[in-house]
Amino acid sequence: MGRIERFEDIQAWKKARYLTRKIYSVTGDSRFSRDFGLRDQLRRAATSIMLNIAEGYARKTGKEFVRYLYIARASAAEVQSALYVAIDQAYITEEEFNALYHEAEEVSKMITGFIKYLEHLNT
Repeated sequence: MGRIERFEDIQAWKKARYLTRKIYSVTGDSRFSRDFGLRDQLRRAATSIMLNIAEGYARKTGKEFVRYLYIARASAAEVQSALYVAIDQAYITEEEFNALYHEAEEVSKMITGFIKYLEHLNT
């Protein structure tokens, strides 16, 4: 693994940024036009992944960083759960659901791997 000098170097953050961009794109569609609550919740959850990775990194302690990574991973699960509501309401297609769900799952796996790495360093 390369040296991390800023949060933008973290692969999980990069992947979360990509997921957030995709979530904003799909929720900007007219299918979400009347469901402001779900649209905003999906956007907040996706954005929360990125923000918590960055905030945890800025804390400069391994223990704090790991705590924020757990929060980021929980936000990825929130995105996945909200996607079920979106598909159930026919706001997204099955193809969109599968692609976004997979992206959120990949982000979650990356965060989990990073947590394990950091916890190993701190033992």
